[in-house]
Formats: sequence, C-alpha cells, structure tokens
Amino acid sequence: MEHARYMRLQRGSAWCGFVLFVGFLAAYSVGNLLSPMDPTMTAKDAVDFLTDNQTGILTAVAIMVLMVPFEYPFVVVTSLQMRRIEGGWGLLSMTQVLTGVVAPIGFFFPLAILSAAAYRPEAHSPDVLLAMTDTFNLMYVGNACIFVLQVWSIGYAALIDRRAKPIFPRWFGWLNIVLGIVLIPGAFVYLNKTGPFAWNGAFAYMLPSAAYFIWKVATPTLLLRAIKHEEAETAGQRAGQEETQLATP
Repeated sequence: MEHARYMRLQRGSAWCGFVLFVGFLAAYSVGNLLSPMDPTMTAKDAVDFLTDNQTGILTAVAIMVLMVPFEYPFVVVTSLQMRRIEGGWGLLSMTQVLTGVVAPIGFFFPLAILSAAAYRPEAHSPDVLLAMTDTFNLMYVGNACIFVLQVWSIGYAALIDRRAKPIFPRWFGWLNIVLGIVLIPGAFVYLNKTGPFAWNGAFAYMLPSAAYFIWKVATPTLLLRAIKHEEAETAGQRAGQEETQLATP
C-alpha cells in the first residue's frame, strides 16, 4: 500500500474515535440513559421506565449497532501508534488491540438485554422486567473492568516512551493509568445496592464516567497528532535516504 493512502487510513481511523463519542452521547441521550437508574427501584419503577422510554431505548440501541463497527479501526490505529514505541508488535500493542476488540461487548450486550425488555414490556411480568433492567445495570457498570488492561497498556506505553518527541504526552499516560484504577470499583456493584459502590454510586459510576469522557476526547485528538508526527518523520527519513542515494557515486 502506498504511504499516502496508509496515512489517510490512519487519520480516518483516528476520527472514528470522535464518531464513537458523538454517537454514544446521542444514543444515551435519546434513551434517557445518561443518568443511572436507582438500584433500589421497584418492579413498578422498572415497568414505568421501560414504558415511558420505550422508543428512546430502542432507538439508542439501533444507534449503538451502527456505531460499534467504528470501534475497531479506532482500536487498531491506537495499537499501530503504540507499535512505534515498542519498535514493532509487542506485548503492550497486542494487549491493547485484543482487549479493545472485546471491549464493545461490555456496553453492547447489556444494551441488547435492555432493548429486549423495552421491546414489548406489556408481554412480560413486572418481576421479569425488573430482573432484565437489573441485568443491564449490573453488566453495564460491573463489566467496566474489561477496559482496565486496555487503558493500562496504553498508559504504560506512553510512560516508557523516551524519544525526543514521544508518541503520546506523559499526562496521557497517567490519564490511562488513573482511568484503569477508577474502573475497578465497578466490580463491587454486585455486592451493593446503595452507597458509592452501587451502580449509580460515585466510585462505581460517577468517577469512571468523568474519566472516560475525558479519555474519549483526548485519545483521538492525540492519535491525530501522533499520525501527523509519523507522517513528518517518514517524510524526513525518505528525504534523507534520497540524499544519501544521490551522494553515493
């Protein structure tokens, strides 16, 4: 593949990160899912939520179905830039790409369960609908640990990069480390119905959501910068090779 086309594909893949961010925000807004449900809700509360937001929830899931494919080029281009740090495919870049490919399961499967509950709530008993909404919330928040190794691999790669112009700034490395740490409390939602470790709590939901919001904007922005540097670096190398060839008798 010619170099110019390869760089265009990388830039397009980085822009997929912004497409995902806008799409996710639109989907969760339409579905009234930006604010978490109350873990102490009753079966009637679950029925009312699903009935009142039926169209929005189903539309949100449809949007997510369209958005998920954009995750893959975004994940791959992230590992391509990490590969420059490792000098080829290595443990960090491979860990990131493998965990990144699996990551959409963490939010898409829970949404599929919620959509099944909202599809025809009148056909199910309130207890069944409550169980389905519980499953959605527990999986959606509790499975956040899927992302931990992904962001830690990015963070560690950024922190060990010692080149004069690092691929990613050091603050981005620390952002990924912090994001991985704040995702861990999600594992405790299965043990709590109230407090900071419940699925709507500060430690399990609020802090991870804020960190993820920053990460989702910062990552494609920095990828575009890294791709621009790679393009300039490659152009400089090619110019140097041409000068050497011309100087060689």
